[in-house]
Amino acid sequence: MQQQPPYISALEAYDPSLLETMTNAREFVLADGALSAKTKVLMMVLSDSLLSHPTGVSNLANRARSLGATEGEISETIRVAYLMGGLPALVTGCNAFPE
Repeated sequence: MQQQPPYISALEAYDPSLLETMTNAREFVLADGALSAKTKVLMMVLSDSLLSHPTGVSNLANRARSLGATEGEISETIRVAYLMGGLPALVTGCNAFPE
């Protein structure tokens, strides 16, 4: 089971209405559609790599794996992060791989 991010606990305590709104939007956006949920999560791995969120990269890569992403798909996602964001994105993106 994944540990929930700290902002979830804060919203539960201080703004449950916003948490509900955010959760509904997230479920809507990440549902299978023209793009699969797996592809969307890989896009999130790319984004967190570019934004230098190493914990997010690791958690999202594991979520992508649970949706059927292969190590090759994750690796290619990190390649795109490197192309678009350079060495900092590559270093952060490597958090997608187990140590």
